Amino acid sequence: MSDVALVVGASGIIGSATAHELAGQGWTVHGLARRPPTDVPGLQPVAADLLDPTSLEAALKDVAPTHVFLTSWMRNATEAENIKVNAGMVRNVLAALSPRKSVRHVGLVTGLKHYLGPFDAYAKGEMQTPFREEQPRLPIENFYYAQEDEVYAASARDGFTWSIHRPHTVIGKAVGNLMNMGTTLAVYASICKETGRPFRWPGSEAQWNGLSDVTDARVLAKHLLWAATTEAAHNEAFNVVNGDVFRWRWLWKRLAGWFGVEAAGFDGNVRPLEAEMANDAPIWRQIAERHQLVEPDLTKLASAWHTDLDVGRPMEVMADMTKSRKLGFTVFQPTEDSFFDLFERLRADRLIP
Repeated sequence: MSDVALVVGASGIIGSATAHELAGQGWTVHGLARRPPTDVPGLQPVAADLLDPTSLEAALKDVAPTHVFLTSWMRNATEAENIKVNAGMVRNVLAALSPRKSVRHVGLVTGLKHYLGPFDAYAKGEMQTPFREEQPRLPIENFYYAQEDEVYAASARDGFTWSIHRPHTVIGKAVGNLMNMGTTLAVYASICKETGRPFRWPGSEAQWNGLSDVTDARVLAKHLLWAATTEAAHNEAFNVVNGDVFRWRWLWKRLAGWFGVEAAGFDGNVRPLEAEMANDAPIWRQIAERHQLVEPDLTKLASAWHTDLDVGRPMEVMADMTKSRKLGFTVFQPTEDSFFDLFERLRADRLIP
């Protein structure tokens, strides 16, 4: 049987990178989203509302994937609502596909909030890093756990294998994404250059001086494909990061240098980016008009709130990759190149000047 993928959340950073990777490897790829992308070569778009079972059943009636990659989520006001909505999306997709009995493997992308806790209890309490997959769930409600449980239940019902993928901050291109540190920093640096402001570190001392890592969307896409096609990786959960570590006090200056702006490091105070960029929407619209950029709406490019969450943590955070390495996943990506590659693509696509 030929490999047929359904990428759920194909318009996001992770979903679009996964669709590119699979199509490039010769897979038939269906991309499911409310507004699926049209710029991924070979992608067959499937438009549906993940919260509407009737919409999903109609959209997927002629789709019989062998592999499903779940990369979508929605942010809500409370964790109880996050659980209801995000677990419901996973449940709805797998229920719509269940009658076809075509699915052989499901890959679910969650993240390090598995270890750090949900938004309303984030990075609170004593935690041990690097995070390792065998660490138990936190004794607190978490929509990642609820999503996992939906996959486990559907696997028991339908007989497919699964893999869970826990990236750190994902660096890649997407427009309108809720969590987009790379593009947020590119937009912020571009504003700093245009206005003469310093490229000011917004986060905590612990993050400035501590070790960290990130996940290139291209690495995550390769990891999803690897786990789906490697028997030893079936029915396992994995961390997935670039493979190197860095300190922001080193990387921040290098990011500033790429844009030709002045880097301002930690000065004893946390200076949230959300507040720093609160009045920048009109400035960005002027920049976009002057440089003929394709997206003048700052809110569709920058997610300052999420960048603040990452760089404001009171502890250093990194994830251990030993489990994947021992099973044969050897992809490595220098983090500096992850950012620079993204910046070059954003500039080529006229999203930044």
